[in-house]
Amino acid sequence: MRVSRLMLNTLRDVPAEADIISHQLLVRGGFIKRLTGGIYAYMPLLWKVLKKITLIVEEELSTKGCLQTLLPQLQPSDIWEKSGRWKSYTEGEGIMFSLKDRQGKELGLGPTHEEVITHIISQTIHSYKQLPINIFQIQTKFRDEIRPRFGLMRSREFIMKDAYSFHANENDLQSTYSEMRNAYQNIFSKCGLDFVCVEADSGAIGGAASQEFMVTAESGEDLILISSDGKYGANQEKAVSIIEEGELLEIDEPSIIKTPNQKTIDELCNHNNFHPSQIVKVIAYLATCDNNKKYPILVSIRGDQEVNDIKLSNEISFKLKQNVLEIRTISYEDIENQGINNIPFGFIGPDLSDDLITKSKEWEKKFIRIADNSVKDLKSFICGSNNKDEHKIFYNWSLINTEHLTCDIRKAQLGDRCIHDKTQKLKECRGIEIGHIFQLGTKYSKSLNATFTNEKGIEENFWMGCYGIGISRLAQAAVEQNHDDLGIIWPVSIAPFEVIIVIANIKNVEQTCLAEEIYQKLLENRVDALLDDRDERAGIKFKDADLIGIPWRIVVGREASSGLVELHNRKAKVTESLNVGSVLKKLSEEFNT
Repeated sequence: MRVSRLMLNTLRDVPAEADIISHQLLVRGGFIKRLTGGIYAYMPLLWKVLKKITLIVEEELSTKGCLQTLLPQLQPSDIWEKSGRWKSYTEGEGIMFSLKDRQGKELGLGPTHEEVITHIISQTIHSYKQLPINIFQIQTKFRDEIRPRFGLMRSREFIMKDAYSFHANENDLQSTYSEMRNAYQNIFSKCGLDFVCVEADSGAIGGAASQEFMVTAESGEDLILISSDGKYGANQEKAVSIIEEGELLEIDEPSIIKTPNQKTIDELCNHNNFHPSQIVKVIAYLATCDNNKKYPILVSIRGDQEVNDIKLSNEISFKLKQNVLEIRTISYEDIENQGINNIPFGFIGPDLSDDLITKSKEWEKKFIRIADNSVKDLKSFICGSNNKDEHKIFYNWSLINTEHLTCDIRKAQLGDRCIHDKTQKLKECRGIEIGHIFQLGTKYSKSLNATFTNEKGIEENFWMGCYGIGISRLAQAAVEQNHDDLGIIWPVSIAPFEVIIVIANIKNVEQTCLAEEIYQKLLENRVDALLDDRDERAGIKFKDADLIGIPWRIVVGREASSGLVELHNRKAKVTESLNVGSVLKKLSEEFNT
């Protein structure tokens, strides 16, 4: 390919709408063009990157026996209603684009395809002899992001690989899950990325177990906690840890103390010489579920710890057997709207009375009371008295006349001890999710009544796995991890071109002829080469070459008459003066051609 035919349009200034470096570089390099918020055109340079990533994915999954297909993007609402996900995906802050056709039937633009593939397999596979099956597709998906940002990282239209496996039993699912984890490691290694595999929350997809593959980068949206030896890693949403023991409060006669205007943990500690770990902090939450009910929740947690809203939401969903659409702290607006009477914020105790909840039809009449593991063994603690400007001191759980569900709803954090090895402390880094694998179990096959006949002639629900890779997101994550002050440094395996040949002076016949000779020989040796044949100053060409990040650069300049050219390695920043034969030999060895 010649640059003069590439429709290359680079920018020197940083675009105003681009917040992170990878987004800035993709726009400046002419890789993407914004149509509107969260919607981008993939220009020829990026399309080559995406095709190379796609080929790596297709080849690796084919070696695992996966079958490629293409599923409909338009999906009828009825199969989503059967799985119980239609409301949560289309109402409130749901991410599905929904519409009605001319017959008035509701449809959604697919953000994911669990329902579709389960429905199809239920009509196609009927016997255990046809299992296991692993089907994948690569196509455009749609998500109505509340705040699309960071370019391709959080866009409303994106390219994704999703795969779905079907099994006769759990052991077979776990075997394929392990194979897919291995395939993902191979894929991301072949793409030239530094990545980590961590335990993750299954979110709206659901299932018993899931793992995320993260590209480590300072701009990553996800916080990852990893043990010092690297043997344990988890997204903070999922991470479990052992906290350091707090400062124990002595056991004494329970009493009430006056704490005027001491609503926060810091205020309470500073005025009374308490330690946060001696306090049971109580927070009032409100969960809205897909049965249209609102459930008030009281959470008790150690004063120096924070609640993990994802863990809390999962516990509520499990207890109620309902999908939680939203979970948030109860506000003064809820009091004004008469869902609940005046709550003594800052002085709430674990035994706050259910009588405060009004008789609103939307609200459940009793608090769901949850105590984090961090407080369950406290023999003496401080907590709110449920009266303004008062706290209880030297209290214990036997004096709290209410039942609590005890579980882990705490945010694991930097410095906590690892649950797998108490000698290891957790460290943190940020990551960009590029892949996610799930053990779905029978969640979707049960709700959609997808069954097969087992070897005893009995109908059973399929065991399912789900495996996703964000193809377009991976491309930008590669840029976020591989760049410098000059521009992108693409890994060779996914670079739009492996080599760029720059003619320093297009009007010099010797330079032009030698560049053409090198270009043709590279093509003959199946090296993906780009020839910069523009009538531009050499400095402009060098800046563009650095910006778009081609791994190797051949500069044909003043020494062309002697048969010498400069070979520059973009990543190593090493430049050599070599004859054409040596350049071709070096590049052939580099690309194994």
